[in-house]
Amino acid sequence: MTQAPAPHHDRRLQARFQIARGNFSLDVALDLPGHGVSALFGPSGCGKTTCLRAMAGLERAAGHMTVNGAVWQDDSRGTWLATHQRRLGYVFQEASLFPHLNVRKNIEYGMKRLPADQRRVALEHAVELLGIGALMEQNPDTLSGGERQRVAIARALAVSPQVLLMDEPLAALDSQRKQEVLPYLDKLHQSLDIPIIYVSHSPDEVARLATHLVLLESGRVLASGPTDELMSRLDLPLAHGDTASALLQARIASYDEQDQLLTLSTLAGPLYLPTAKAGQVGDPMRIRIMAREVSLVRTPALDSSVLNTLPARITSLTKEGPGQVLVSLDASGVTLLSRITQRSRQTLALEIGDQVYAQVKAGLLLD
Repeated sequence: MTQAPAPHHDRRLQARFQIARGNFSLDVALDLPGHGVSALFGPSGCGKTTCLRAMAGLERAAGHMTVNGAVWQDDSRGTWLATHQRRLGYVFQEASLFPHLNVRKNIEYGMKRLPADQRRVALEHAVELLGIGALMEQNPDTLSGGERQRVAIARALAVSPQVLLMDEPLAALDSQRKQEVLPYLDKLHQSLDIPIIYVSHSPDEVARLATHLVLLESGRVLASGPTDELMSRLDLPLAHGDTASALLQARIASYDEQDQLLTLSTLAGPLYLPTAKAGQVGDPMRIRIMAREVSLVRTPALDSSVLNTLPARITSLTKEGPGQVLVSLDASGVTLLSRITQRSRQTLALEIGDQVYAQVKAGLLLD
């Protein structure tokens, strides 16, 4: 019998997993949105993949799990669905395509296991989402690493999953192939109304793809919440090191084709970004601003090559490595981070509560 869609308020992925194995133990409680990309992030050995495998039923964890109202596990009631009974798609680091089948038959393999009345993702839709229409009659050994991974994702979608699990799907790819696949991963969460659980140890991938973030450390949840909030929290590891950054939500205000300059409206103020691409006025965008690209001044410079200057208030000052200070800023309710030298802090006599101007040298458009 086909299960009715869950009411909107039940659209969550909720789980509690406990595993004790040798020197490692996992003890996590998860409450994730029922759509969009939720990233499980942390260093090697923190429990990311173990958690994902528990969701898939590949690891027998104690606890419970529901996906948008559907119960997959509830030990208190003796409920346990085996992996083949769970409506899920799983994408591994390696594509693991069937070498004796062409692309079309690899994708159709998953669809044949699903009754026709339960199919929610058409083959054509999966093919279009992943941009693999021209590859359908090719064999896996003729494909690039990026193409194989896109086919693997399409195969996972072909089973019309209630949740898509992705275990570091870009880890085995070189930088060029990662850039090839990333735009298609962007399209997935925009086009699919299912939760995507994405395991990664890459801050760049998390910043670009995830709307919700779970930080794991030694088998425990260190923090969980919206990605833009967690990335700039100074009590968490993502806000430190060379990848420290802040995420800003924006909308397109205008585009100057002659100068190839995009004007974005944000709560912190207007931002100007050089780019060859532009959407429509009003389109939402997400921007990542690296702490190393933000300098501070007491008064806005009249003659400067830096286009972006935002008024802000210093909320904290933290020592960050030899001779450096990480400054957290409140720019009209938006958090920015700036890494400056200790000498610059002394020269400008910066203190918590001071009003300053943040000069943003560059920003990365994420979508």
